[in-house]
Amino acid sequence: MTTNRQPRILWADDEIDMLRPHIMFLESKGYELTTVCSGSDALEAMESAEFDMVILDEHMPGITGLQTLQSIKQQHPHMPVIMITKSEEENIMERAIGSRIADYLIKPVNPNQILLSIKKTLDGRRLVADTSTSGYRAEFGAITASIAQCATLDDWRDLYRRLVYWQTELSAQTHTLQADTAEMASILATQIDEANTVFGKFIRRNYRDLLLNEPLTSPGLIRSRVMPLLKEDPVWFVVIDNFRLDQWLALKSLLSNLFTFSDETLSLSILPTSTQFARNAIFAGMMPSEIKRRWPDLWVDDDAAESKNMAEERLLAMQLERHGFRERMSYSKIFDSEGCEQFISTMADRADCRLNAVVINFIDMLSHARTESRTVRELASTDAAYLSITDSWLRHSPTLELFSRIAATGQKVVLATDHGTIRVATPQRIVGDRTLTTNLRYKAGRGMDYNARQVMVADRPAEIGLPVKRIGEEYVFATGRDFFAYPNNYNHYAQYYRGTFQHGGISMEEMLVPLVTLTSKL
Repeated sequence: MTTNRQPRILWADDEIDMLRPHIMFLESKGYELTTVCSGSDALEAMESAEFDMVILDEHMPGITGLQTLQSIKQQHPHMPVIMITKSEEENIMERAIGSRIADYLIKPVNPNQILLSIKKTLDGRRLVADTSTSGYRAEFGAITASIAQCATLDDWRDLYRRLVYWQTELSAQTHTLQADTAEMASILATQIDEANTVFGKFIRRNYRDLLLNEPLTSPGLIRSRVMPLLKEDPVWFVVIDNFRLDQWLALKSLLSNLFTFSDETLSLSILPTSTQFARNAIFAGMMPSEIKRRWPDLWVDDDAAESKNMAEERLLAMQLERHGFRERMSYSKIFDSEGCEQFISTMADRADCRLNAVVINFIDMLSHARTESRTVRELASTDAAYLSITDSWLRHSPTLELFSRIAATGQKVVLATDHGTIRVATPQRIVGDRTLTTNLRYKAGRGMDYNARQVMVADRPAEIGLPVKRIGEEYVFATGRDFFAYPNNYNHYAQYYRGTFQHGGISMEEMLVPLVTLTSKL
């Protein structure tokens, strides 16, 4: 409860006189109680007064507690109801729970049991918010110290997990409208920005070494995680495009009744953190420059009009062949709910495939719609709102049915992504000719003018596995929540793109992305 008035509770029990000590105890704790002896009296009382909660005995003369509960829910569907009964019959419990009661207590109950149930029901959200706020406040100093001390990629993985944990905890409590929670969420957002600033410096210093020594980069995912499993059993390799850690945690909770989770980590997306580069690298098992060198017809440059990821199935087949894989495999790409339903309807055709690779594209489309659609902008105006939309889609799209069907096969799933995304805030001026790439988080071309202190510059792209179209071409990457804007119409474009979700640059959200193995419980 967030109001200052005493919470009002209606208690209906045909033995209410015997509960006088319980009532006095609750009144001493600041609750205002109205007592009645029957279900019909309870319904009559609710017509003439407002209550915050109802406590019902199940067995009363006249209409039963369950019948009273049904009438209450018809008139007051959101009224929290605690049912107290002598009966331990399972069917009564199931009917009560099915009627969306707040709690179910079996007599005899002591006053503290009832108090705990009331607090959990009326004050649960506030208490969780208070606990989350105080927990983050206590860990703030340790997180600040960790930001300064991160020296390895594993350090950054651990720190990013902690930051996302607190971001999720505090975001979940925003509905409490408590100033302290909002203040802590704002402080955390600033701390994440500080962490991304230091992370950007870490990537500038160490990116080349990471490409050489870190096995879980985009080109190494299939070699490191899929091939060892394929030696034992058939495997599903599911790539959800543009998928962040917070989104994975939302999906994880929805899949927990279907799968157990192992080898859960964060892989490192290559730069640029865009589908063209990172996802092609995943399926080819090599860096983009090597793809272009070996198969120039399979690599599509930035300025080309056609799709940049049409060769993924061929790249995957050639990678599997290099690893000695000769069995049947399938590759599919799902763009929307209709496509997902069509895929589910034909899953039997893939039953004899040793490897089934599936790309799910919806979240990437949602991210881009956030830029292009005013309606989606308003619906996903913050990171928490963007996560909420993702969660809603996961709950109501056929994606859950897809995972359920996969679980039914008993086959393991390697779940991965190509890159994440970040909500940008600060424009950085850049000047170049018309051949520059259009991405807001990285640019590739010649003769660019930019603030070198604010970006990561790759003036020898081949050294970090990136292709070039012309001699002298370089790449520049935005860090943190920056994005590139041209001087022409600078203010207009700065305003238009500020607050949109973009990818291609350097941030924890874009580069440290989910990688996990799912084992069926079915």
